[in-house]
Amino acid sequence: MTYENLLLETEDRIATLYINRPKALNALNQDTLLELKEAIGAIAQDDSIDVLIITGAGDKAFVAGADIAYMQNLSAMEARSFAALGQQVFMMIETMEKPVIAAVNGFALGGGCELAMCCDFRVASSNAKFGQPEVGLGIIPGFGGTQRLTRLIGAGMAKQLLYTADVIGADEACRVGLVNSVQAPEELMGVVKATAKRILAKGQVAVRLCKAAANEGLQTDINRGMTIEADAFGLCFATADQREGMSAFIEKRKSNFTGR
Repeated sequence: MTYENLLLETEDRIATLYINRPKALNALNQDTLLELKEAIGAIAQDDSIDVLIITGAGDKAFVAGADIAYMQNLSAMEARSFAALGQQVFMMIETMEKPVIAAVNGFALGGGCELAMCCDFRVASSNAKFGQPEVGLGIIPGFGGTQRLTRLIGAGMAKQLLYTADVIGADEACRVGLVNSVQAPEELMGVVKATAKRILAKGQVAVRLCKAAANEGLQTDINRGMTIEADAFGLCFATADQREGMSAFIEKRKSNFTGR
């Protein structure tokens, strides 16, 4: 499928989706969000893809933010609709059964930081920059920033970043738990793809149930979360992957998972 503002590459059950507006530092306007919605829906249904990587085209930006030129003259109702669209698309990414890794290769500000946060985890280039600078524009984050940032790094640090509009580097983002690791720019995609391949080597039904249980558990209390986990654990024992994985362990051989 051809997109105006995205590039999609697939290889060995890994899809790499590039936000491709390099002249605008990959900023998100409505057209880009609509294409992203279409692409995520297609990837979610594509049985030939098991892991998705999201990154930015070019070497300067992951996504520099929502497109300010697009937003500048929106009415209050238009702005709310734009926020709702971004939230819907990012929730599709967060709740997709398949693991999604953000390869943050430059600026991840505003909507870019929000896009990275809706992925399962983030690996950053050493030149990446993170922040929610919206209050400096007289607005607040609209694509989930006030909700996901507090959940990821804790309320205190999140509120400091939200209130000050400070931009932090990759090392500080790693220190506060916003990203998992920091890599040299030329090594970023290799490291992320190697991580994706390690995920692919495991039982994919179990990987997806891990994601579902973790995500659902985050929305409830720990007692309910334990029930969610026990239910998912039980489901694993109805799969061919469970039988293969345990047989391979006992027989001291490499597992041959089929995703069933």
